[in-house]
Amino acid sequence: MNSGGADMHKKTRILWLLFLLLVLPARESRGAVGCDLNDPDRDVARLFPGSTGFKTNYVSIDKKGGPALLAQIEDRLGDQFQGLYETIDVPYTLYEVFKGKEKIGYIHGVNEKGQYGGLQVFLALDLNGVIKTFYFQKLTSKYGRELRDSTFGDQFVGLSLKDFYRYDVKTGSTGGDAALEKIKNPVPEAEPDFKAALRATKKNLILVDEFILDNKYLPYHQAAGGTKS
Repeated sequence: MNSGGADMHKKTRILWLLFLLLVLPARESRGAVGCDLNDPDRDVARLFPGSTGFKTNYVSIDKKGGPALLAQIEDRLGDQFQGLYETIDVPYTLYEVFKGKEKIGYIHGVNEKGQYGGLQVFLALDLNGVIKTFYFQKLTSKYGRELRDSTFGDQFVGLSLKDFYRYDVKTGSTGGDAALEKIKNPVPEAEPDFKAALRATKKNLILVDEFILDNKYLPYHQAAGGTKS
């Protein structure tokens, strides 16, 4: 009887240890959902034809500026960060692209919550933060075919954070910005994912401005009525 009780106790301890091994790492990673290129060598070459290499940098809001920086980014976005994709410790991956020794652009992606699941919006940018390419690396949507079509992504080319400051990520209002009004939703039923894509783009551009461009576009935010930082 004693032997049986000891065996049961041993089995219980083993099961408990297995539970901790499975659950604790998951809990620790819940607040840090990053966004990397699936195949950096292939993707960089595709997004920047003629490039010869790239440098990968990792940064988080937590390490870059903490709660004060988070508050500034939320003010610029016009919305609060929330959920697993937007915790303060999310590791952002920034790709600096080179042709020989000359830097020619950047690539950065963000996670965003869509209607049916997560989506990942990547932007290829020139040195001034102007969009060269917009594309979904991940898109869980009933209307993925239409949203992935190049005619949709091409509407973002040539835009910068200056164009997105009047975009209200909560309501979807363009604020009368002519450049943003040209971006058309290909499927009326895809409106939630369409708005998520625009929110992700604005967020992406703000993070690049904060992390790489030394707040080049912050004056436009202030001019639009945003908080001075």
